[in-house]
Amino acid sequence: MKKLIFIIYLMSNMIFSQTNFEKAEKLFSQQKYALAKPIFESILIENPNHQKTLEYLGDIEGDSKSWDKAMVYYDKLRKLNPSNANYYYKYGGCLGMKAKESNKFKALGMIGDVKASFEKAIQLNPNHIEARWALIELYLQLPGIIGGSERKAQKYAAELLKISPVDGHLAKGHISEYFDRYQEAENNYKKAIASGGSKNTYLKLANLYKNKLNQPQKAKEVMDSFFQKG
Repeated sequence: MKKLIFIIYLMSNMIFSQTNFEKAEKLFSQQKYALAKPIFESILIENPNHQKTLEYLGDIEGDSKSWDKAMVYYDKLRKLNPSNANYYYKYGGCLGMKAKESNKFKALGMIGDVKASFEKAIQLNPNHIEARWALIELYLQLPGIIGGSERKAQKYAAELLKISPVDGHLAKGHISEYFDRYQEAENNYKKAIASGGSKNTYLKLANLYKNKLNQPQKAKEVMDSFFQKG
């Protein structure tokens, strides 16, 4: 009899937790993070290793730029599931943002871990697009004296070109634009439009015309062609 009561109690707790999780997940999908957060935290008290709850809480803290708190969740996820590429990617992203907001001396000590996290994500998932974008941005933003390198950024852009042509052309365009090679950037953004045709590809070319080449009419024509297409 006692065993039966315990089983019923356990099942009722599981149903309650599942209902709470679904409620919190719905709030999260609606971007009502302040309401979702305490529900997720209560679930974590009952099940400290619930990976999806940990990830949601990490995402919420990341959205509010609480990098240290977010990293605690992602670090735990890396240890619970060391084969999940996204956990390393998200951990590296938070660490990178923390480094960006830190003084140069402190940031210098973080760069190696940031790179290692993104590289681990790629090792676990050879088709990981976001980790390559993150490494491209990292190598562009870093001064050459501490590891910045266009050559390395181009290496990951070339890898993206094989995995996702539209991302590859966008990445090459972004690198060219970063170094003020606007003709190259224009050509690559046009290739991205031909490869994908998403709104983002048109926006990249339009912004180049408007903000870098001072050609607002061309920018308007690019966006008009996108809306006419749809």
